[in-house]
Amino acid sequence: MKFALYIAKRYLLSKSSQNAINIINIVTSVVVVIGALALFIVLAGFAGLKTFSLSFSNDFDPDIKIEAAIGKTFRVNASQRNALEEIPEIVSFSQVVEERVVLSYKNKHHIANIKGVDRYFKEVNAVDSILYVGKWIDPIQYQEAVIGIGISNLLGVIANDPSNLLEIIVPKPGTKSITSSSKAPYEQVKVFTSGIYRINEDLDDKYVFTNLELAQELLELEINQVTHIEFNILPEADESAVKAQISTIFNDEISTKSRIELNDALYKMLNTENLAIYLIFTLVLILALFNVVGAIVMMILDKRGNLKTLFSMGTTVKQIKRIFFFQGIIITTLGGLLGIILGVIVVYLQLEYKLFYITPTLPYPVELQFMNCITVFFTITILGILASYLASRRITKGFIANS
Repeated sequence: MKFALYIAKRYLLSKSSQNAINIINIVTSVVVVIGALALFIVLAGFAGLKTFSLSFSNDFDPDIKIEAAIGKTFRVNASQRNALEEIPEIVSFSQVVEERVVLSYKNKHHIANIKGVDRYFKEVNAVDSILYVGKWIDPIQYQEAVIGIGISNLLGVIANDPSNLLEIIVPKPGTKSITSSSKAPYEQVKVFTSGIYRINEDLDDKYVFTNLELAQELLELEINQVTHIEFNILPEADESAVKAQISTIFNDEISTKSRIELNDALYKMLNTENLAIYLIFTLVLILALFNVVGAIVMMILDKRGNLKTLFSMGTTVKQIKRIFFFQGIIITTLGGLLGIILGVIVVYLQLEYKLFYITPTLPYPVELQFMNCITVFFTITILGILASYLASRRITKGFIANS
């Protein structure tokens, strides 16, 4: 093996007497480098886009969310709250009430979700990062609300305008006809809009945040009755273990979901796209590595005289095959490493100096991940081994004898 590797390196470094062979070898090396570079940059770019896409849900969705296994609401007593506080992996948790409501403002109406939250909601979700105008609801102020910028645009609501209040309307539960009762068939309350949040198009016209007590009163719920609880846990915590402890506290009467499970469709879509992009560029690499096969075959033809000499000196056909097999592996491995190094430099420059922009204010998101280096290296190495094997099979005893 050492002999075959030594000769392979000598052949790789030596120039051919035919200029065309030298040009083919140079082009082959460049193609391998460009293929590895392209695959690495695409993976880094998609990793950046994935993180950018998930950043919106990461700011808004909790690490863990629990809700009633049956029905819309469940009760939380003092002992259960104390038990949750004693779990060391839980940083904080917030009780939430959520239900569909009608928003009314100056004869304009919009259906949205009221989300009543307690004072600890800011410790679970990064509300400061989603606030666009104004401030978050004050726990002491009863009738305050924060709405999405989509709702603000639809209804014409502006923040910090005490003269124009937003009206929240909730139908009363029951089975009686609307006309059979003298009382209004709905609960309503006017709230002061203290702030406007901005996340994405889907969420900006979906929620109106209020204090938990106000939402419970509107929905005629008891003070210990909630629709779900949101949790912020330590980054190093075992998510499955925490979920199991929470389920035990509530006697398995609730369902638990992680952030990934809350955005299951989004994660599946992004992972599928990532796999598709990887497979497409791997196909491009496969086509590019046909150049390696061609270059090795041309080298074999160029060295036919030398091969006959080596064979006459006692070198076996298997050893001669190994020479060109190792030559192909060296070309693809070195080309792959150089491509990865250049890719790292390009991604680093993008991270530091923002060379490319999606919009005038938004630089193209990229991520420098060690896993991408490993993926590109193993992909191009495996394909290089296959290409080298196919090319080296051209050598047979008859081929050498007829040289």
